[in-house]
Amino acid sequence: MLPPVIAAVDGSAESLAAAEWAAREAVRRERPLRLVHVWNWHPRQDEGEPATAAQRHLARRALRQAEDRVRHACPGARVEEEQVEGPATAALLKAAEQTGLLVLGSRGLSGLTGLLVGSVALGVVARAACPVVLVRADEEAADERLPGGTGVRDVVLGIDLATPCDEVIEFAFDAARLRGARLRAVHAWQPPSPIGLGAGDIGLVAGRERAEEWLGFLSAVLQVWREKYPGVEVVETVTEGRARSALLRAASGASLLVVGRRVTDRSNGPRTGPVTHAAIHHVGCPVAVVPHD
Repeated sequence: MLPPVIAAVDGSAESLAAAEWAAREAVRRERPLRLVHVWNWHPRQDEGEPATAAQRHLARRALRQAEDRVRHACPGARVEEEQVEGPATAALLKAAEQTGLLVLGSRGLSGLTGLLVGSVALGVVARAACPVVLVRADEEAADERLPGGTGVRDVVLGIDLATPCDEVIEFAFDAARLRGARLRAVHAWQPPSPIGLGAGDIGLVAGRERAEEWLGFLSAVLQVWREKYPGVEVVETVTEGRARSALLRAASGASLLVVGRRVTDRSNGPRTGPVTHAAIHHVGCPVAVVPHD
């Protein structure tokens, strides 16, 4: 049996939107949807059985709210429910081991002022073994459509040509295929300092020629994926400047932004990297964070 798409729900507007997004994705992938509530978010030893009963009641109510929204918005979804004892981050990381896609609500705001993603979401994104999608509270099915319903908004892939990662690229191509959307691959480059340039380095050429060189690199990296996904239209974009700024601009009209997270050694601690960190805080559309070696 195929593993389910898992959505974490806690009764918040963000988690309800995440549940609906996850339901649509589960239908696309022909997988069941599992709604998971972690009912022991902040355990205290002196609360006793009455508090436990109250927490379970709140869990059932949160799951019922999420299921009602899913049934209304996506009647084709096959829905499962599960209550899990916390703490939340550890419980969701364990759930991530049972799925190929985990979906969480995000309090991140669009624009440069969005700073509230949530400690649980950040902890899960930084450690999860599977791709994690963060969904804001006001995300709806209509947000994936172009004005007038003429098509689907682009899936945007942020790609670092210094270390292109198959897991991230494949996730983006597959997401575009499932939606019938165009894939926009974005790479940002900055002119290197003359100090440290070697013979024949790309930094020796003029700006326009340098952009053409980067575009050629991007096209070469994506060629094998174009052949694997011939039905996906691809637009390749290279831009001079900071990767963070380039992705924020590209994602402003997207249905999904796909970025990577390097899996680090335990000694270094979990981290998302500066570009991915900026994306999950500031981008308004759903953001998929894909771990890679």
